[in-house]
Amino acid sequence: MIFAAGLGTRLRPLTDNLPKALVEIYGKPLLQHTIEKLTGEGFNDIVINIHHFAEKIREFIASHDFGKCRISISDESDLLRDTGGGIRHAEAFLNGNGPFLVHNTDIISDVSLRELYSAHMEHGKALATLTVSNRKTERYLLFRKDISGKPELAAWCNTKTGETKSPYRELVHRPDGRDFDIEGFISSNGLKKYAFSGIHVISPEIFSLMSDMPERFPIMDFYLGIAGKYSITCHIAKNNTIIDVGKPDSIEKAENFIKKIVY
Repeated sequence: MIFAAGLGTRLRPLTDNLPKALVEIYGKPLLQHTIEKLTGEGFNDIVINIHHFAEKIREFIASHDFGKCRISISDESDLLRDTGGGIRHAEAFLNGNGPFLVHNTDIISDVSLRELYSAHMEHGKALATLTVSNRKTERYLLFRKDISGKPELAAWCNTKTGETKSPYRELVHRPDGRDFDIEGFISSNGLKKYAFSGIHVISPEIFSLMSDMPERFPIMDFYLGIAGKYSITCHIAKNNTIIDVGKPDSIEKAENFIKKIVY
């Protein structure tokens, strides 16, 4: 599944008259880069959710030949459902015989999607496997090892404010106006911090757990809500480049990266 429904507010004014998915990077729209990366690694059954300038995305897909790739549309024109709601809305396309991969359309990377998918299968009972890295950011996912040594999602944190979210009471902290040693908190609780890449593999069992969720909800809050009961693990991209094309100043960085891949 490719997330292509977002408003792309951080990319304005480029997205004032264009969906983020069709913003061009080195001569091709982000959506095309994502489709070609997926098909290049053997993913040939793709669903794309649409909302912002939905018809322009439909027209783009209709006017391009992606070979034997089958593309389905999960239409959210009536309501932008956020990431979690978007996945659930596409259940008819995704709930098949095995896990499915989810990829943000604004992520450019050299992460091996095949390796990610294999890692998820090897994790056995994992409900989801998230691609993470040591990229510097303000917001991190926090993992700790289970008894078998496998990393399990335990919390989320904002290193700037000191806020944390977790299904575990001892790992929850709310900013109270005083200095908070977030790095000390992470270390003392045996946690490792990683940045989420916007690429993950999910087992179809997740749909039965979403039945009571509202129409619109973010997938990360959902993960954090069930992490204490279900296995949410990670695949660490150690030597990969992951670029979030979320702001205009990231476009040049993405283009330079793609040039290196092409040439």
